This record gives sequence, structure tokens and C-alpha cells, in this order.
Amino acid sequence: MNDVVFLPPRSSSNPIPPNPTIQFDLPSSTFKFQLRTIIKSNLSRFYYYYCYIIYIYIYIAFIPSIFASALFDSHTLIWFNFRKSIMAQPKTRIGLAGLAVMGQNLALNIAEKGFPISVYNRTTSKVDETVERAIQEGNLPVYGYHDPEAFVLSIQKPRVIIILVKAGTPVDQTIKTLSAYMEKGDCIIDGGNEWYENTERREKVVAELGLLYLGMGVSGGEEGARHGPSLMPGGSFEAFKYIEDILLKVAAQVPDSGPCVTYIGKGGSGNFVKMVHNGIEYGDMQLIAEAYDVLKSVGKLSNEELQSVFSEWNKGELLSFLIEITADIFGIKDDKGDGYLVDKVLDKTGMKGTGKWTVQQAAELSVAAPTIEASLDARFLSGLKEERVEAAKVFKSGGFGDIVTDQPVDKQKLIDDVRKALYAAKICSYAQGMNLIRAKSIEKGWDLKLGELARIWKGGCIIRAIFLDRIKQAYDRNPNLANLLVDPEFAKEIIDRQSAWRRVVCLAINSGISTPGMSASLAYFDTYRRERLPANLVQAQRDYFGAHTYERIDIEGSYHTEWFKLARQSRI
Repeated sequence: MNDVVFLPPRSSSNPIPPNPTIQFDLPSSTFKFQLRTIIKSNLSRFYYYYCYIIYIYIYIAFIPSIFASALFDSHTLIWFNFRKSIMAQPKTRIGLAGLAVMGQNLALNIAEKGFPISVYNRTTSKVDETVERAIQEGNLPVYGYHDPEAFVLSIQKPRVIIILVKAGTPVDQTIKTLSAYMEKGDCIIDGGNEWYENTERREKVVAELGLLYLGMGVSGGEEGARHGPSLMPGGSFEAFKYIEDILLKVAAQVPDSGPCVTYIGKGGSGNFVKMVHNGIEYGDMQLIAEAYDVLKSVGKLSNEELQSVFSEWNKGELLSFLIEITADIFGIKDDKGDGYLVDKVLDKTGMKGTGKWTVQQAAELSVAAPTIEASLDARFLSGLKEERVEAAKVFKSGGFGDIVTDQPVDKQKLIDDVRKALYAAKICSYAQGMNLIRAKSIEKGWDLKLGELARIWKGGCIIRAIFLDRIKQAYDRNPNLANLLVDPEFAKEIIDRQSAWRRVVCLAINSGISTPGMSASLAYFDTYRRERLPANLVQAQRDYFGAHTYERIDIEGSYHTEWFKLARQSRI
């Protein structure tokens, strides 16, 4: 049989819900009706009742043999009819296709919140694995299918199916496979890290089939998916309403802010917001890594001290998921040798592309995002491990070690300065990300609410932080805020910390320690806060060699000067 249904065991605490199950179709047998007809037509009324008693006896006596033959004879009137049962009774509330770690955990989360779910994966062992986990984690109502048609037909109408597969072609292939069995009004939700334009393309394609489409960013990693992620759905509002009640329960819950989910907007807005979220995440992680490098390389802090410092930071203004896990990392001993595991991890950072997409979009929209760009460049350079090893040999032979100037520092003062620098740089990273989202929202007419984005990032996601409260408050005070840097509260916080910020960057530069994120953030701040920049010279140069014209500060209009001719005349 192709349509195999896996069921968790029945128990008093988990009676099997009305989901697609193996069902027996038991119509009255031909034997029953033929015997009754013969008796009625040939015997007297009195004798009819007498024979009817005999008939009942015979019928009951033959039930075991009839049942046994049904197992092996496809022509009997009693048979297993999986497909008929599934088509007649689509019982699960939602389906999920793609059962890697994120897919499995999200499916279990949905089931745990009380929504029976059908699951499917092209590699069928993943289906079995997911159902087994559902059994082990509390007999959760997760129902597995090896066949895509049976999977689709098992879901109640209008069907809602979440796809969690690798971005790109695999998404298109999965949509093609599943949409063959879907009907008008059904909905597909792509929960992967997808390029937003692909989401918009697919929304148009499936609309021709009468299907609805959502591109939904899911942040929080495997733990978030299992216990409560931050969700960023964008696309069809009608599709969002189909699944809103599920998302509200599945998302992370923040006591003072509610579920970490909201309808983002039209088109590919959900995926775009998730992309920028990841870009901010790149910046955040790079800034933390630089803080670690300065404290370890210049301040000579041990892993035990670093764990203590980051744990303390996680009680104040820097309280966040990333600071918390950083403190945890410093405390993990190496189970394969001596020392701490963090010191054995190869210094090459991987990536999946969302940071690069963010920087590309910033360039397309002419939005400055130097902190995010610096974090991406740092990952590129980290990947050149072999080249860096050779470069280190070259420069060490010339007298340059890892630390150019090893200078004594006040350890406690350094820790406090680095904390302030990290916080100030973090403001710049978020300001850049929010400005990028706003620019795209204006271009596409999405009308995105930046304060609401800060709210749903407060829980579940990788960048969740107490800091996001301040961002939400800033946009609540002024929804049209040009830049977080000029919000009165943030402006005051940066002013209070900028001296420490500069000390850290200067100390790092003098020590030969690269701090591209902190340095880029400081340059961003200093550039943005200045009324006049040296860009006048750059524009004059452009007009000199390319006749690109320029504007004046005292007279309106566009001007071109024959700089070369004037310069030649002045030399004579």
C-alpha cells in the first residue's frame, strides 16, 4: 500500500483525534441482502421470522472468515480503503513539508499547541523520525505521509501547507509536487530564508492555480522553532487569516508584548524583513566578536573571566540572546582535550547568503549600512585562513606579531569601556537595518511598521534583546523617525558612551587588533552627525574629470566648471 499513515499510540491522555487513520469500510454484505430476499419471497410470514433468527446466527458465525478474506481478497465487500477515507475525511488542521531540524521542530511545536498536523518529506526516513519524536515527546498529534497526494488530501480545507526546504530550486520543486493535488483557495507558506523577489514570483505563479501564498521568515534556530520562534509572514492577507490562530500560539510569547508574530505586509515583505533581520544579526555577532578580541588580546582576560563579564553584561542594557550564549560558550570545556572548546574552534565563519543579500540591497537602495557590510567582509577574510597563516609568517619576520603594541591597561576600566562601545555600535547596526527596511517599504509601498518589527523581535529570534524595547518606544514616539541616532533617548545614550567608544577603537588600532564593526559604526555616527562633509571635494573632482556638474551652497542650480582649463591658466 502506498498511503501509509503513522499514528502515535492511543492513551487516556492522548486519545487519537479525528485525523486520517486506517479505517474499515463495512458495507452490508451481498450475502446478507440475498438471504433476506430469498426468505421474504419464498416463505410464509411466520416462517420468515424463524429463518431470520437462523440467518443472524449464520451471519455472526461467518464474520471471522469474512474479515480474514478481506485482508487478502481485493474483491470482497470489506476492505482497507485508505485513499477513500482520507479523501472523505481530511482531518488535520495544517501540513508541513520539509523535515530537516527546523521543519521537525516547528511541526512538533504546532502539534504541541493543539493543532493536529500532517507531515511529509521526500526522504521518507525523516517522516518516520518525526513521528517517532512526536511519540516520545508526549504522543503529539503528528501524522506522517510517504506519499505527497495522501499528505495533501489529509488536510482539511482550505488546506494550509508550510514548506521548509532549502531556498531556491527545491522550493519550486516542492510547490510543483504538492500543488498538483491542491485546490482553489488552498494556501502555501514558504518558511525558509528566501530571496524576496522569488517569493513575489511564486505568489503570482500559484495565483494562476487559484492558490494563496505567504513568504514567512522564521527566526530562532532549532530551539526557537521547537519552543517559540519569531515569525514574519508576508504576502496574501487572506492566507494569513487562515493560519493566524496557529501562528499566535506557536510564536514566542513575551509577557509585556504578546506573541512575536504580526502580518508584515504585501508581496515579499516578510522575507525581506527576515533578510534584514539576519543582516543585523551579522553586525551584532561581529561586534560581540570584536569585544571578545579586545578583552582577550589586549586585556588578557581568561575564558573564566570572559564568562563572568558577559554573564554580568547580560543583566543590564546588553541583555540579549547573543550575549547569553556567548557567556555560555566561554564556560564549555573541550571534551576531546584540555582547555576550553572555544579556543579549539577554527576561525572561519560560514554564511548562507542573507548577509550578502542585505548588503546588496543596501547598495541598490543607496542606504548606508557600513556595520553590516564590515561584518560581511570580516567573514570573507576569515575564510582566507591559509592566506592569513602565510601572511602572519611574512609580517612576523618583519617584526609584526599578532599584537603590534602590547600595552598595559586597567582591566576593569577596559571592561567598562568595551561594554559602552559595544552598546553604542549596536545602536548604529540596528539604525542601518531599520533604515534599509524603511527605504524598501517606501519603494514597494509596503507601509511597514518599524516599531511593530521591533516588538516581534523581542522574543524567539536570534537578535532578541531588551534593547529592542527602546527601539519600539522610539518608533512609537515618532513613526517617521529619520534615524534611530536622532531619537532623543538614543542620542543621549550615544553621547554618554562616545568617549569610551573612541578609546576602545583607538586602543585596538594601536594594538593592531582589527575592529571593523566598531570602527565602521563610529565612522557612521561621526559622518551622520556632521553638518558638513568633505563630499564637496569629491563632487568637484567628479566635475573636473567627468563633467558631472555640482550644486552650490549659496546659489540654486546645477553648475559645471572647466577645472582643467582654469588650472592650466593658473600655472602660466
